[in-house]
Amino acid sequence: MNYSILETPPSADYELLDSGDGEKLERYGNVVIARPDPQTLWRKQLSEKEWQKANAYFTRSSTDAAWSTRGEVPEKWAIEFGGLKFWIKLSAFKHTGLFPEQLSNWQWTEGLIRGAKRPVSVLNLFGYTGGASLAAAKAGSEVCHVDGSKAAIGWARNNAELSGLGDKPIRWILDDAAKFVQREIKRGHKYDGIIMDPPAFGHGPNKELWKIEDSFLPFIEMCKKTLSDNPLFFLVNGYAAGYSALAYKNSLQPIVSAYGGKMEIGELAIAESKSDRLLPCGIFARWSSI
Repeated sequence: MNYSILETPPSADYELLDSGDGEKLERYGNVVIARPDPQTLWRKQLSEKEWQKANAYFTRSSTDAAWSTRGEVPEKWAIEFGGLKFWIKLSAFKHTGLFPEQLSNWQWTEGLIRGAKRPVSVLNLFGYTGGASLAAAKAGSEVCHVDGSKAAIGWARNNAELSGLGDKPIRWILDDAAKFVQREIKRGHKYDGIIMDPPAFGHGPNKELWKIEDSFLPFIEMCKKTLSDNPLFFLVNGYAAGYSALAYKNSLQPIVSAYGGKMEIGELAIAESKSDRLLPCGIFARWSSI
């Protein structure tokens, strides 16, 4: 087992310009935004003058949270990232619709799918705006994309069209992830690869409650039942849950016992474009049979 820090470097349409004092400064295409990030327990390196050039910034108080803009900022704009295209929007929850730190995981799944030299089916749970689904489809996989938010699925489908993947075999499923997996087990549907990005807390489309401390382990055990007889990979991402990558590794250990293969765990990070610092952005555990 390897412990890795996977870095996302600056690219033409995305870069992390600076971070510190509880915030991060990013560029998406031609738009620069500033927003909170609790991981940044260090000082900013760029001047306040540089930060004030941001086109939009997210502020939060005890009574309100909202984006403010300087000049004109489009409602949405397209960027290219990781060989895919995404619509970027400033959501009410400070997100943009893209998690750049996932680039290494997308490249990993693409490599496995292409290297398999056989048809591959992938289940992407809590799929959000579709980055992992699009990467898998681009590599030639059939994909089942599941999310509990109608708006997120619409956003993901628009990203697929924008990326020229609208005709790829992607099933877009609006459902509670756990209920969907339970039905897939009853139907006998199997997948060669599973990707999941479970939240610490959330609700399904019919207000189904998800609490990671209660829901995660039973969910993992259900998902294992949907693996094919010759599975290719199993990837778990983690954000803001307070857990170690080792905890995710331990939950996936039965897969190694059953199928062999190898496990890798670690952190996801984004490299600042103007320094050698890395911004920690989450944890992962991933298993592959090859």
